[in-house]
Amino acid sequence: MKSQFFANIPRSVWILGFVSLLTDVSTKMIDSILPLFLVSTLGANLLTVGLIEGIAESTASVLKVFSGILSDYWGQRKQLAVLGYGLSTIVKPLFALATSPVWVLIARFGDRFGKGIRVAPRDALVADITDKTNLGAAYGLRQSLDTIGAFTGPIVAFILMSLSGKNFQLVFWVALIPGVLAIILLAGFIKEPKTESKQIQKNLLRWDTLKSLGKEYWILVTVALLFNLGNSSDAFLLLQAQQVGISPTFVPLTIVVTNITYFLSAYPVGLLSDRIGRLRLLVGGFLLYALTYLGFAFTSASWQIWVLFALYGLYQGMNKGIFSAMVAEKVPANLRGTAFGFINLATGIALLIANILTGSLWQLISPQVAFITGSVFAVVAIAILLTKINNPQT
Repeated sequence: MKSQFFANIPRSVWILGFVSLLTDVSTKMIDSILPLFLVSTLGANLLTVGLIEGIAESTASVLKVFSGILSDYWGQRKQLAVLGYGLSTIVKPLFALATSPVWVLIARFGDRFGKGIRVAPRDALVADITDKTNLGAAYGLRQSLDTIGAFTGPIVAFILMSLSGKNFQLVFWVALIPGVLAIILLAGFIKEPKTESKQIQKNLLRWDTLKSLGKEYWILVTVALLFNLGNSSDAFLLLQAQQVGISPTFVPLTIVVTNITYFLSAYPVGLLSDRIGRLRLLVGGFLLYALTYLGFAFTSASWQIWVLFALYGLYQGMNKGIFSAMVAEKVPANLRGTAFGFINLATGIALLIANILTGSLWQLISPQVAFITGSVFAVVAIAILLTKINNPQT
């Protein structure tokens, strides 16, 4: 049974998954306590938190366009991925040294700059080394391994915060270690397949080239843009957890719950999408997101927060890998880096607006209005998917 479950997943996909695992241990150790550090230690307000998250995440997404195009141009996806992972690791000490929100902004900018360099080439590389009939499983497996790191990081942060008397700086310094290990694994153990990218060197940004990505691809770009207008940073979910009554020491564990359900669902759902088609599963995930955000808007008890974080992880397991697989299979192989780059540009533009919008609505009106707005954008994205994507069976 085990061999059938994983038989067609290439070795390099497993390695990329473990690289993501280690990187997410490092990143989520920081992310799980960073909003509390900004508000309680550095005295930042909610709008500042939104601005920092929006600028950082949108920077990453804009850069993904250029790194994706370069990976198609050079046919060297691995080198760009190593550069991106390396930059994200180098800036980690800045979090520990921060004495004002400006330093956190610089650190987050550097970290997300690195992410912007690595993500599109890495996602294209997964498709380059995987048979088309197993794309959902391959992306789901990478996401599942990534998510092990995503829930391990907050656990480590929780333990360190508990034992050190809420020493934020200690957590930030320890986060450097798994980041270094990830770079060693990626640089030393991934072998990149040869590509035929040279044939498109002079045509990457021509209108005909972008048009050749296809109508359904650009519909997916539109869906990503609209959905992410309501998909603000998880920092707001963490702050809502604290407001409902969860102790700051236990707040990182909410992310653990999210990532456990994410981990458990991502690979099986990806595998299922290879068998029954991706569209219905993607729509189901968006609908779950809309309902979960409504739950965050009206939650009033601590136990409800834990349930909502679990459902939030299930939404991610139902969507992220499937969406990547849909993008990869709808575009020419030699334009995959470009395709992932533009989809992430749309996401980045939306995230900048979403974080500023959510922070403003939260501070000027109420958290309820902020979460309801996110739910509405998800419903609009569902409507476009159901009316514009005509082939649910992939």
